[in-house]
Amino acid sequence: MADYLLEIGTEEIPAKFMSSALAQLKDLAVKKLQEQRLKYEIIRTMGTPRRLALLVEGLAEQGEDLRQEVRGPAWKVAFDATGQPTKAALGFARSQGVAVENLVVQETENGAYLFALKEVKGRPAAQVLAEIAPQLIQELNFPKTMRWGEEALHFARPIRWLVSLLDEQIIPLQIAGLYAGRITRGHRFLGSERIVIKHPQVYQELLQENYVLVDQEVRKEECWRQISKEADKIEGKVEPEQKLLEEVTYLLEWPTALLGSFSAEYLKLPEEVVITPMREQQRYFPVRDREGNLLNRFITVRNGTSEYLDLVRVGNERVLKARLADAHFFWTEDSKVKLEDYLPNLGKVVFQESLGTVAQKVIRVEKIVEQLAKKLQLKNTIAQNACRAAKLAKADLVTNMVGEFPELQGIMGYYYALHSGEKKAVAQAILEHYRPRFTGDVLPTSLEGALVSIADKIDTLVGCFAIGIEPTGSQDPYALRRQAIGVCQILLAHQLEVSLDELITLALNNYQGHLSEVQLGKQIKEKIKQFLQIRLKNILSEKGHQYDVLEAVLAVEDNVPLTTMLRAEALSQMRDRGDFKALLTSFTRAYNLTKKNKGGEIKPSYFEDETEKELYKVLEKVTEELKPLLATRDFQRIIVELSKLTSYIDDFFVAVMVMTEDEEVRKNRLGLLARFVALTQNVGDLSKIVNPHD
Repeated sequence: MADYLLEIGTEEIPAKFMSSALAQLKDLAVKKLQEQRLKYEIIRTMGTPRRLALLVEGLAEQGEDLRQEVRGPAWKVAFDATGQPTKAALGFARSQGVAVENLVVQETENGAYLFALKEVKGRPAAQVLAEIAPQLIQELNFPKTMRWGEEALHFARPIRWLVSLLDEQIIPLQIAGLYAGRITRGHRFLGSERIVIKHPQVYQELLQENYVLVDQEVRKEECWRQISKEADKIEGKVEPEQKLLEEVTYLLEWPTALLGSFSAEYLKLPEEVVITPMREQQRYFPVRDREGNLLNRFITVRNGTSEYLDLVRVGNERVLKARLADAHFFWTEDSKVKLEDYLPNLGKVVFQESLGTVAQKVIRVEKIVEQLAKKLQLKNTIAQNACRAAKLAKADLVTNMVGEFPELQGIMGYYYALHSGEKKAVAQAILEHYRPRFTGDVLPTSLEGALVSIADKIDTLVGCFAIGIEPTGSQDPYALRRQAIGVCQILLAHQLEVSLDELITLALNNYQGHLSEVQLGKQIKEKIKQFLQIRLKNILSEKGHQYDVLEAVLAVEDNVPLTTMLRAEALSQMRDRGDFKALLTSFTRAYNLTKKNKGGEIKPSYFEDETEKELYKVLEKVTEELKPLLATRDFQRIIVELSKLTSYIDDFFVAVMVMTEDEEVRKNRLGLLARFVALTQNVGDLSKIVNPHD
């Protein structure tokens, strides 16, 4: 067994590229080693801003041999009447590098065929690594790449050195004008520029001696340990922000945390105004007291030792002071006028070239909110607050603060609305209308915020689809998937009884006169509905509903996400009960007979057996009993009521022959079964449910 190290030394790679690059490097290595049947015990990747490293431990010295059986032509076409090989046999043998007399005949399900038996010898690890190492580098993908000098290679940043070492043996590797060796480099300012690696197992130790913690997980733990220690010094605490911690981890090689401060005067600003420049621009960690109140302290992590730490602290404090002074100035200037006074400036901001300005979008969103409130028969106060919030929701986009700190959109709208004397409910809706911003984000808690959020998102969604902007596998510049998921999640969370058809129509109608009839036609509407339904299906799947249940409830054409969810919950909870299984069995028999011929109008005069009369009577009764249950969407009770029909259906099948020769009687009996099947549609298309008995 041997160990292999591949290190790609570079200029500083952006932190946001690192996690993906290391995952890709590992996946590529695993795939290529498996293809070569080269076994290993452990494979892992490590990285800092200046290096991507692959370490394979317990690597076999040689790949495993492979015995292949390659099927060729059928025996009857491989030999002629005299037993001589035909062109088919000769060509197959030649393509496989096997003498024709060494081909064998084997029986298969489809008859006798020629087979070439080939032994593929496993190759030495050194030979395999020399072949795949350049591929590992060349096949890495980055969001943005660059070229340098006259090199054709595209990479995140220029490559400056390479290490390719199998135990103590250098594996030949030439790329980007560089030859791999055993020389690596330490910390740019603290370590040696020439570190000789004798064996991969000493790689981490040697780098640590040169102020590089190459393992990102070790580095992250050390960062957090030091951050927590600094907070403890002042009896404070730092909230764990994994995204920020990961970014900081990939910005440095040797972490040293330090505690800084700023003027307490800035704590009079909204908390987000203080935290945003600290976190988003400077990568500082805000510090709170034990009760959760923000302190005028921060913690940052430098890429170096504790030497000259006081000087570094002063520099960081000076930079933050300038940022906070700007924020204070923006707050003061923005607050001189009311939030509403910023609205005219939205006409100068383009939302999307073909969809007009943000001011036009605001008008559309207002209309949708007003129509939704009317449809849902909301109280006047809620409707008025929601419409007012829709009007003001985008006004903060043209403030100085949001211009400098775009992350604060919506948040500043909230504060400026309160400062302008708007109602708390209006301000809250402005704050919430961007939610959810990302996967796992909180949803709007207020009904007003929910309405504005839905309206804003559906307007963007239908507008983009109408002009041909749709997400692809790798591109979604307007975050339409997230917008669609947000719409569905909010409808479900607030239990809003709105159909997707209605919602899409409301939004599309706002573009009348602005877009063509083709752009607003049925085809676009159907495409948007399917897009939303896929998101809804994914949401329900994540809640634990099985695929057949989802197929069943989505097949029922009402397109109200709330009703769809309630149906799914009822079916999921009832599907394992004995009465439901019996109902499903009876349904399946009825459905199979009626799916091509639903019969005709039910006429009691054609009843020939008492079971027909009883079935008809109970169908009438259950139809009436379901009406109040449908009104309250009590689908579990509906299933229970439908289950009561099972015995009548079974008796019916025992007593009569449905497909009798008498056409009128046959149509009548099929009509009874079709009526039963139609009643089950109230909970979903049960033909999609996998029968537990099967």
